Amino acid sequence: MATIKDGVTLLDAKPVPRPGRWVSAFIVTIIAAMAVHGLVTNKNYQWDVVFQWLFSVSILQGVAFTIILTVLAMAVGTVLAITMAVMRQSVNPVLRWVAMAYIWFFRGTPIYTQLIFWSLLPTLYPSMSVGVPFLGSLWGWEVGFDTATYFTPFWMAFLGLGLNEGAYLAEIMRAGLLSVSKGQWEAATALGMPRATIFRRIILPQAMRVIVPPIGNETISMLKTTSLVSAIPFTLELTFIARQRGQATFAPVPLLIAAAIWYLVITSLLMWIQSIIEKHFGKGFERRDTADAHASDSGSQEAAEHGKNKSPFKFLDVTP
Repeated sequence: MATIKDGVTLLDAKPVPRPGRWVSAFIVTIIAAMAVHGLVTNKNYQWDVVFQWLFSVSILQGVAFTIILTVLAMAVGTVLAITMAVMRQSVNPVLRWVAMAYIWFFRGTPIYTQLIFWSLLPTLYPSMSVGVPFLGSLWGWEVGFDTATYFTPFWMAFLGLGLNEGAYLAEIMRAGLLSVSKGQWEAATALGMPRATIFRRIILPQAMRVIVPPIGNETISMLKTTSLVSAIPFTLELTFIARQRGQATFAPVPLLIAAAIWYLVITSLLMWIQSIIEKHFGKGFERRDTADAHASDSGSQEAAEHGKNKSPFKFLDVTP
């Protein structure tokens, strides 16, 4: 039944029934409950063996090396990405084409293939030297060393992962830099600021709001990509140890479940850290959005009050 308030007839509106929402929610709940019930009651998962190995020394060692590889690879990739993103925007054609060739090569070949080539580095280059290019061997200005001695599987693992990741992060960095208006560069240049200072103090902090979410996603992806370093072979990461211990104890499934639990724990921690960093770099933009919302609300309220207090006699209304 319609009601009347202040001389205005109010409609008795009712929400449109949507039974499809409740049916779909019920179906999804049933499927999820069946999946959880199957995981808990299936004895083939051997949950007692899972919790027996979850905090074992070998598994914890694999967790530690996996985290170290992820951090080092992302650090190498980030440094390379910033360098390549700046080179991609350089007016120097040599720098621009070198950056494009690097990105093209490492994005165009599988990471597993790259890691295999890293494992063959001592075969391809049994010895290396550091000195003046092309002239060091003639004048004796070079220092040689055995490749296999210094390029251990650990070094080849995180360098291979870092070089590959740098190509992907470079495009993320470039997209973030392009999101900042050119007027920022022009205004800072007009003030006489050096280009390095402009990039470090003005451009990069604003670009981080766009850069952080995909970098967080790449970090989580890198965490799981470390399982491929067995191609080198590097045998101390989490997946290889879980698979090796599972084969030795004839219980591969419980060991892999233990590894999966640790991957989920580390991923959850990385997602929490990502949310904190996103909030940090989005502070100014959040305040700006809130201020705009408050301004629009106050403007609408003032307009309503102005209309309410407006005189019914137009010739007496002198409000500008």
